Amino acid sequence: MRLILASASPRRLELLARLGAVPDAVEPAEIDETPRKGELPNQYACRMAAEKSAAVARPGSLVLAADTVVAAGRLVLPKAEEEEEARQALALLSGRRHRVHSAVAVTDAEGRTRLRLSTSLVAFKPLSPGEIDAYLASGEWRGKAGGYAIQGRAEALVRRLSGSHSGVMGLPLHETRALLRAAGYPLG
Repeated sequence: MRLILASASPRRLELLARLGAVPDAVEPAEIDETPRKGELPNQYACRMAAEKSAAVARPGSLVLAADTVVAAGRLVLPKAEEEEEARQALALLSGRRHRVHSAVAVTDAEGRTRLRLSTSLVAFKPLSPGEIDAYLASGEWRGKAGGYAIQGRAEALVRRLSGSHSGVMGLPLHETRALLRAAGYPLG
């Protein structure tokens, strides 16, 4: 069975390999990722994963897509592209808990889409301006939801994590495995 990963994320590719799944193709979905007015962060993550999967769907192939949203209350934190965005996100998350919603969608060969959501609670330690500066200097924050990458230096800033570490990284493995198996993809 042909598997297509609808993501350009090297982290998702690495996580998928932990399940023993190697996609036959990587085709990032080109969709509008603008949140809708009043859309809750968990709903937004689910909608994005489903739309990405549908955008890449092909007859005879399985398409896996995911979306990860860092949320402070109802506020969806953007993927930080500028240092100031990352600085603001880290200052907001400093010393407080936030949720990371990671949705996975699998569209099967007949066009049916199955969806699962993993929600994790992450608590950052209070961050000093110097700690924020040092993290920003690493450059890890670029393109990361909420301005941080838990699989890197930011892990040392996390006081507590309840939920899925792989989900916070961008692909919750438990949910992904269940979806792929339900769609008939051969996993050990």
